[in-house]
Formats: sequence, structure tokens, C-alpha cells
Amino acid sequence: MTTMKNNLILKMRPMAMLMFLFLSLQTFAQEKGLDINVDIDKGEDNFFAKPWVWVVGGAVFILLLVALLRGGGKK
Repeated sequence: MTTMKNNLILKMRPMAMLMFLFLSLQTFAQEKGLDINVDIDKGEDNFFAKPWVWVVGGAVFILLLVALLRGGGKK
């Protein structure tokens, strides 16, 4: 009985190896490369990034500051 069992295992071993080989080849064939696209710039126009906004904002701030400081000295 053990010789018959060993004989059957010896006959099935090459078939099992071929089956696992084709199975692994099939899984590698289905694998595709990663397609990762990290796009930080969404196309939105952020007005704080433009220098003229900071220049205009600074000029308005200075004008307000001067107007507040001069307004108290007229007494």
C-alpha cells in the first residue's frame, strides 16, 4: 500500500509542478504597472500667489495706517 501511495505521489509531482508554474505565470501576466498621477496644481487660480495682490494690499494697509495716525493729530 505504501509503495502504491509513493508511486502515485511520484507520478503526480511533475503535474503539480506544471500546474503551479502555469498558475504563477498567469498571475504575473495579469499584473499591470501602477499608474499613479499626483497632480498638486488643480488649475485653480489662487490670487494670493500673485505679487500684485500683495503690493495692492500693502499699499491699502499703509494708507489706512497713515489715515488713522494723522487723524488723531489734528486736535
